[in-house]
Amino acid sequence: MLGCGIIGLPLSGKTTVFNVITGSGAEVKPYAGGRTDPNRAIVEVPDERVERLTELFKPKKRTPALVEFVDLAGLSRDASRGAGLGNAFLSFVAEADALVHVLRAFDNPEVPHPEETIDPLRDWNIVETELILRDLGVTETRLSRLAAKKRLLPEEQVEADLLKMCQEHLLEERPLRDLSLGEDQLRLLRGFTFVSLKPELVVLNLDETQVRDDSIPGLADLKVLCETRGMPLVRVYGRMEMELASLSADEQAEFMAELKVEETGRKRLVYGAFGLLGLSSFFTVGPDEVRAWTLKNRATAVEAAGTIHSDLARGFIRAQVVNYDEFMKNGGSFAACREAGVLRLEGKEYPVRDGDILEIRFNV
Repeated sequence: MLGCGIIGLPLSGKTTVFNVITGSGAEVKPYAGGRTDPNRAIVEVPDERVERLTELFKPKKRTPALVEFVDLAGLSRDASRGAGLGNAFLSFVAEADALVHVLRAFDNPEVPHPEETIDPLRDWNIVETELILRDLGVTETRLSRLAAKKRLLPEEQVEADLLKMCQEHLLEERPLRDLSLGEDQLRLLRGFTFVSLKPELVVLNLDETQVRDDSIPGLADLKVLCETRGMPLVRVYGRMEMELASLSADEQAEFMAELKVEETGRKRLVYGAFGLLGLSSFFTVGPDEVRAWTLKNRATAVEAAGTIHSDLARGFIRAQVVNYDEFMKNGGSFAACREAGVLRLEGKEYPVRDGDILEIRFNV
């Protein structure tokens, strides 16, 4: 299962955000005493389509899509040089498939900021610099080993040229995710687990008083950064939303209405992280189970079949397909979809779209 690592400076509220994501109301304690083992949770991806299909089919079982979140220890300035938890932290970051970067925007005199002032953009730059320095060290180590060889094999020369390009990019203090790389190049770099290559979602951790834009320090500059770098930006009222999880649904709705908050940050964050991982959902439906299956974007029908069971991929004949939106427009009826011409038979190479409802026809 693909997972997101939650990163940020100490006291940025990472563990609070982790508690919000789990949505259980049970508080996970923050890191203390040099503990480095990460908190982990597998979380349901909020999806109204699963709920509506469940209401329609009334199955014995409902199975939503899942994504893993890992709450990592705070990253100190100069971690790449061993400060704070140093390499222990960076090794956990390397294991993540994507990063959720928590930035502190709230002020609390009882919990002083490690940099003394509230400046989310500065904090982003501190953490990003450490990720870049870590990758630069990995790049330079490998290039030194290749340079020590008398003669490089053709594939080693390709690797060296690619790493030199990465090195030049990193020396400009730019993360590798900003570098345009092809699929073959990404495949060559996979073994290095470059941390600045991982896609990133930025989370602004706010308090309940910061509803207006002008109450968030440096928001305009941060928006420009995220838009320029293609990073999603999500606002979360960390402490408040963690406490909301312990209330009933009616109490939550009433509290959110008072604050004029239409949707929880938790929902936007979890769904945003799912998309950040390059994932989408397709559905199988029936009286036994309504299930959201997780698939990489642009995957084919036969790959979707293999996600359900290897036998379905091996004996694949056709996939009966209708997209969720078309299905609901036609009253949630396969017969009506067939009459309307939106229920189709597709072959192995059909690119499965998010929201497709599939029935695999196979013969083994």
